[in-house]
Amino acid sequence: MPDPPGNSSPARRAPYSAERKQAIMTELRLAGRIDAAEVAARLNVTKETVRKDLVGLERQGLLRRVHGGAVPVGQLSYEPAVVTRTYYSEEKTRIAAAALAHLPAAGAVLIDAGSTTARLAEMFPSDRELTVYTNTLPIALALIDRPLLTVVTLGGRVRPLTLAEVDDWAARALAEINVDVAFLGANAISVERGLTTPDPAEAAVKRLMLGSARRRILLADHSKVGGVSLCKHADLSDIDLLITDTGLPDADLKALQAAGLEVELT
Repeated sequence: MPDPPGNSSPARRAPYSAERKQAIMTELRLAGRIDAAEVAARLNVTKETVRKDLVGLERQGLLRRVHGGAVPVGQLSYEPAVVTRTYYSEEKTRIAAAALAHLPAAGAVLIDAGSTTARLAEMFPSDRELTVYTNTLPIALALIDRPLLTVVTLGGRVRPLTLAEVDDWAARALAEINVDVAFLGANAISVERGLTTPDPAEAAVKRLMLGSARRRILLADHSKVGGVSLCKHADLSDIDLLITDTGLPDADLKALQAAGLEVELT
């Protein structure tokens, strides 16, 4: 039965400019990056409206616009907590699922800290005997209920933002282990500057991970490509395979392949 005249549900009000800008800055502080199209859909406004908001905020020195969105003005050293990295959730799930195909039937693997590697741990199979080393407590806890796995943490100081173990204990552990495959993460990937991350202690651990693995696979969604963060921890030539999503622009894909990196899109 149709609603009587005057009783129809009111249309959702689009937020005012000040409300939009406040929402943009709140999300930017939490996630470390915003996607203009996603913000427009969430706020029920046009992408052009969001673009004008971003231009205004950039002129105030509050953010820096990039292709498709914006990042904090101090992006090189800015580092959101892992639990707030909710962007590209579907893409990260696809990347993690594709990474499962590269697990050995037996042996040892290493799982680096990160939101996409954490998704891999959540999807990890229970039907094979593997030793899994990790430098993050949440990943260890996600794997501990699988009876065929032997789960080992590297030890060391735990960084509150990423819950990654760093410093001397982690370094000593990595010097003594050898794994078949390392599943790695990075905050930014650049043809010119390689793999980078904001924290020097995590960069040092990530650098040592390269030497402990026979095969090194980087798991990263397309938003990481083209960026540069504070501390370099690897060259593209140090990575055997990048698994990323189909949102990667063709120009970036060709540049990575031209640099000699094998890329798997999912």
